[in-house]
Amino acid sequence: MPPAVSVLLPVRDAAGTIDACLDSLAGQTLSDHEIVAVDDGSRDGTAEAACAAGARVVRHPYNKGNGASVKSGIRAASGEYILIIDADGQHQPADATRLVAKLGDYDLVIGARAGATQANLARRVGNSLLNGLATYLTGHPIPDLTSGFRAARREHLLEFLHLLPNRFSTPTTTTLAFVKAGYNVTFEAVEARPRVGDSKIRLLRDGTKFLLIVLKVVTIFSPLRVFLPISLASLLVGTSYAVWTIATQSHVTNSSVLLIMLAVIVFLVGLVSEQIAALRFEGRR
Repeated sequence: MPPAVSVLLPVRDAAGTIDACLDSLAGQTLSDHEIVAVDDGSRDGTAEAACAAGARVVRHPYNKGNGASVKSGIRAASGEYILIIDADGQHQPADATRLVAKLGDYDLVIGARAGATQANLARRVGNSLLNGLATYLTGHPIPDLTSGFRAARREHLLEFLHLLPNRFSTPTTTTLAFVKAGYNVTFEAVEARPRVGDSKIRLLRDGTKFLLIVLKVVTIFSPLRVFLPISLASLLVGTSYAVWTIATQSHVTNSSVLLIMLAVIVFLVGLVSEQIAALRFEGRR
């Protein structure tokens, strides 16, 4: 177990579950490390329960969202490394020691849930599609993009704090940011238990938001991964249509020309964006 690990619990209206979570943590070697509970505007005595159980409590006067809670916890933590674990009963504290044990060799260690333990079928299908898209866009295998169970070097989390959304999905953003920034990222298989209470995420309502977050973060770090396929698709369609109209009508239509021009423009925008991304990282260093 590396020293100076802060355990971060974003909580809201979790007075009935946080005691059990903290008791479980106390049974692990994690009990020797700082525990920071961020109360996101709870109305059921969550902060008092966490404080009585020995956690250091950071309170939001009103609900800001899970991402805002994680950001507050990262700022308040004093450890070199941070372990983020939910208090809804999904994550097993026994798995936390395996994640934390890999810190030092890795900058980000993510608890990858087995497919059978991830909610319902629709959620599993949605997560699989997101994982596949993220794997393609980053060029790095990502078996569980949305797992919130993770341990990371605090210094690097602070580096990307401005990218993290206040609501969700902090796990998605941090995973993509660490991978595209070239930090050492690994996934550790864990078994997720059924959560206590209902998930606030809805597949139809939030699926598009997750997709946009993936595209936004990848566009920041590696724009051509997004722009190049669009450019190639437009070029292929435009060229194919031009060949067909030449063969059948002996002329090239305006639609073909516009599609080919669109392909060139999208490619050039992607190329310029790639240079801007490179300059951004040069400025960071």
